[in-house]
Amino acid sequence: MTDVADIVIVGSGASGAAAAWSLSRNRSLRIVCFEQGSVTRASDYPSSTVDWELARAGKYSSNPAMRANPADYPIDDSASPISIANFNGFGGSTILYSAHFPRFHPSDFRTRSLDGVGDDWPLDYDDLQPFFRENERMMGVAGLVGDPASPDYDSLLPPVPLGDVGREMARGFNSLGWHWWPSYSAINTHKHGARAACVNLGPCNSGCTQGAKASVDVTYWPAARQQGVEVRIECRVREITLDARGRASGVIYVDAKGRENRINAKIVVVACSGIGTPRLLLNSKSSAFPDGLLNEHGLVGRNLMLHPLAYTEGVFEDNLRSSIGPHGCCILSQQFYETAPDRDFVRGYTMQVLRGAPPVETAVSGYFMRQVPLGPDHHKRFARQFNHTAGIAVITEDLPEAHNRVELDLEHCDSSGMPGVKVFYTLGENTKRMLKHGLEASKQVFDAAGARVVSAFAPVKHTGWHLMGTARMGEDPATSVVNRYGQAHAVKNLFIVDSSIFVTAGAVNPVATAQALTLMACDFLHRNMSELIGEA
Repeated sequence: MTDVADIVIVGSGASGAAAAWSLSRNRSLRIVCFEQGSVTRASDYPSSTVDWELARAGKYSSNPAMRANPADYPIDDSASPISIANFNGFGGSTILYSAHFPRFHPSDFRTRSLDGVGDDWPLDYDDLQPFFRENERMMGVAGLVGDPASPDYDSLLPPVPLGDVGREMARGFNSLGWHWWPSYSAINTHKHGARAACVNLGPCNSGCTQGAKASVDVTYWPAARQQGVEVRIECRVREITLDARGRASGVIYVDAKGRENRINAKIVVVACSGIGTPRLLLNSKSSAFPDGLLNEHGLVGRNLMLHPLAYTEGVFEDNLRSSIGPHGCCILSQQFYETAPDRDFVRGYTMQVLRGAPPVETAVSGYFMRQVPLGPDHHKRFARQFNHTAGIAVITEDLPEAHNRVELDLEHCDSSGMPGVKVFYTLGENTKRMLKHGLEASKQVFDAAGARVVSAFAPVKHTGWHLMGTARMGEDPATSVVNRYGQAHAVKNLFIVDSSIFVTAGAVNPVATAQALTLMACDFLHRNMSELIGEA
């Protein structure tokens, strides 16, 4: 008996989950989502154990090479100064993200018109406004309305507490006359929906046992499954198939027992990330697309953007209890977000204040940085560091460049025999100047806040979370892969809804914008469902 769905969704992460929820509001549709990883359980997260700092370096590491999970696939990033970070499992990388959740700015969609770099998007900020709001309602976002850098928020949960360290850093920004604001955080500060409030455990990046962090397994997915979406875990989609008319006809996947299966579909929605999506497209070869699906112009995998980071760490004289609270969600500054004529680079960056490291990380990193030696002075030196530190991550806008790309790695395959990927990426000259400026600005903030800078470097290697641009949107099929709704130019019933469709990268975490784009695409699908399915 042939397995047939109305809609197949590939990927259960931030965008796949939002798509599943939005599309399943039409209860007449059979929607099946495929996830190559397993379901995580809160009781298995490292933070449920006393040795969580050591345990998070194992199966919940953000580095797939260290994790060695059967769901992971080979990623050769040796030709990049930034290594790829992700998580393959139900809920995708939201399981491990820090939940820093700002929106893109209006200027991010018009960089060519405003600054002569990158390309303009085929949509603008106003088009996404209602979908930003809908997404924030579903995810639960804490913050403070009234930010002069992002004035368009109507309603937010109360901000995550700044803590002593946040207040000290804020004083530093104030003394310089620079912008700062409480972070926009997808973290409950009081009960939201069925989820409890954050209790300031801190290890957000190893899975939230409290359920207060808005990973999509606890936000979108409960509602989507209640609306009838079927999720098949441990099922790796290897190929999107086409029919004789050149329309997407379904997918071929390998299940947990290693068996190859096929499901037919009237619409295929891809949400596999800026690395996983081009991998699947490039592996989906046919007579119509011998170089990979949608790759007739050689664009799939090109224009990879990664948000190179600079990092600066300062040590305060006083104990600020800086390890307490969500590590990545304290305050942000967008003083240098927009292009300014007095700087030697275009576009800009966000300064994200990070709380101090927990105890084991403090001891280990302090040892390797020769700040916390072994021997008789160990405890004394440790006490000067633990709860006394803060960091600033400089999130730079990464401009699209065609030579930054993802290719299939035919020599290294995953557990199902599907090729892995090779990443080719170099820092642009504009990015290098931006990183240098960000380091100097961060040092000024720490000096103004009364802290001693002990570390400053760029780019930070193990920070390739933000994977964008490898199947970009646009109006011209010769220079883009999909249109403004994520609909493939060449295959009208195939949609891509993750951050691979980004035209430019902005200078903030891309999740909020990716999910807003997903909801906009699904709104288009709802309005055109009869036509799309009727033609199948």
